[in-house]
Amino acid sequence: MALKLYYNLMSQPSRALYILLKATKCNFESNYVDLRKGEHFTEGFSKINRLQKIPVIDHNGLLLSESVAIVNYLSREGLIPETLYPRVSRTRALVQEYLEWQHVGLRLHCAMYFRVKYLDPILLGRTPSEEQIKGYEERMVSALELLETKWLGRGTDFIVGNNITVADLWAACELEQPRMAGFDAKDKFPNIATWWAKVRQNFNPHYDEAHIILNKIVQKQQKASKL
Repeated sequence: MALKLYYNLMSQPSRALYILLKATKCNFESNYVDLRKGEHFTEGFSKINRLQKIPVIDHNGLLLSESVAIVNYLSREGLIPETLYPRVSRTRALVQEYLEWQHVGLRLHCAMYFRVKYLDPILLGRTPSEEQIKGYEERMVSALELLETKWLGRGTDFIVGNNITVADLWAACELEQPRMAGFDAKDKFPNIATWWAKVRQNFNPHYDEAHIILNKIVQKQQKASKL
């Protein structure tokens, strides 16, 4: 049975999994979940993921959510290359170290900045104050400084040594989200800029394909800001 992926490309971890499966030529069935229509809240989807979130995979009847758990499983099953998720214990531990840190170390702050500044005004009609935006931006910038100095900028090309891994792809997809709210990390952080370009190049054309809608939103925001 082909692997089934339930996803939406506006979701950072969904994009990461989609790009990974495409880039590694993994045989999978693509199942788009329309978040705008609330398809993740339907009874049918609740049977796929009781938490009503994406991404989710179905592999031979195993329903699994949470992107880090999914990528661990795909690796154990030999569905993704060892080069991207090493099986050597020490190297694998370093990849997992980053993935564990990312949840609250990077993802939380990038996602909240995007949500408060861009998404909430659209979905909830809630306009944040300048003070609120500043607070979320400061916390995000602090997280980006850690990525810039503690994970990158250590004399290696990627987060774990000189070989690209899933850690780099997961991080890159998180950094795309704030761009829709007008914040581009590569404009302020040179190590991130250099590394990010390498990640994109490595996973193209699938990286750009997964970000088509996001990039259109960014371009629209940029045009609006010039008016």
